[in-house]
Amino acid sequence: MRKPEKMIIYNLFPLLAGKFAQWESHLERAAEMGFNWIFVNPIQLPGLSGSLYSIKDYFSFNPLLFDKESSKPPKDQIKETIRAAEKLGHKMMIDLVINHCSIDSMLIKDSPNWFQWEEKGKVAHPYANEDGKKVVWGDLAKFDNEQTNDKEGLYRFFFKIVKYLVELGFHGFRCDAAYQLPGSLWERLIMETKKMYPDTLFFAETLGCTPDQTRKTARTGFDYIFNSSKWWDFTNPWLLEQFNLTRETAPSVSFPESHDTPRLFDELNGNIDGMKQRYLLSALFSAGTMMPVGFEFGFQKRLHVVKTRPKDWEKTEVDLTSFIGQVNRIKERYTIFQEEAPTEVLYTDNSNILLMWKASTHTREEALLILNKDIYHHQHFETQRLADLMQSGAACTDVSPEYPLDFLPEPFNYDLRPGQGIVLVTKRDG
Repeated sequence: MRKPEKMIIYNLFPLLAGKFAQWESHLERAAEMGFNWIFVNPIQLPGLSGSLYSIKDYFSFNPLLFDKESSKPPKDQIKETIRAAEKLGHKMMIDLVINHCSIDSMLIKDSPNWFQWEEKGKVAHPYANEDGKKVVWGDLAKFDNEQTNDKEGLYRFFFKIVKYLVELGFHGFRCDAAYQLPGSLWERLIMETKKMYPDTLFFAETLGCTPDQTRKTARTGFDYIFNSSKWWDFTNPWLLEQFNLTRETAPSVSFPESHDTPRLFDELNGNIDGMKQRYLLSALFSAGTMMPVGFEFGFQKRLHVVKTRPKDWEKTEVDLTSFIGQVNRIKERYTIFQEEAPTEVLYTDNSNILLMWKASTHTREEALLILNKDIYHHQHFETQRLADLMQSGAACTDVSPEYPLDFLPEPFNYDLRPGQGIVLVTKRDG
């Protein structure tokens, strides 16, 4: 298991952020909120469809993202932006897309044996099953990582991509559709990368996998995986079951929404309390957390890998930057919120209250999250003694992002505001 570290990620969606030179204001805002990693979706040259994830040339850049009139080449423009991010305390992470490339990539003509082919001589497209329906991505050509007669050549090409991106300044990779590639490929790629660049981190995108598939993928050397807490109803046991099955294999990253999901503010019909509730859970449930640009302002337009543009930046009256900053500072301050700590949901008389206990295996910290599941109404919580809910039995300190209590009475009675979370911490005896 990895040593706990701050993993507070801001997803800067390139098509919304615009040209590299325009990213700095977003990077500054992310730093002010306490994010220490910036994840950007693919910035390479896309194919005919224009999708960020349909890469035509891995060593050229999307013309929407660089200044064509600048005297600096695109490569230097992104390097300059990465240096600006590092001055603000950020590390940069990027998507690594090696399951497929664009249907019009020259790779198909130059190295046809790297690809899967259908019987009629057409290159195969990747697909997925969504709600029982087969969804085929016709703008993509699927690499044949299993059966190609030139595995070494294909691998060396992938390693060349990784080296190129690391030398641009990226310190991490979100590995797109990681579970669809052979574990042996990831094991070698991660190992050889870390030999040359020891500080590089690999994050496995495994959404839609079973816990066993996720664990199998993580065991090939990934530093982090992504979990599915976004879809949890606060009651069903599946999330804790998945968490416990994978937590000793690799720490995970939560998110309240992503570029692949609808905007949460739209899903919640503009409920601010629900936004705060979901971000608090995302940040404190697992080792890492990730939030896409615009969440802090209640954006409602879904991010689109083809159509989104800077003009889609929304003017809203929502500003959650202060709240998000407070939550991120809690995560930064306490090691227990930077690790996959043993976690248990405790019983409470009020079914509308989530009572979640956590205990650090790296420090003496314990934590208790008392969360109102109801984002529309107050809910009452009471217990004779909060310390009795802790393994140590020690007195607790309220470190909540909003309305922290200087004094915790016994017995403890409290009416939680809609969606409100109370965060309590203590330490076991040394």
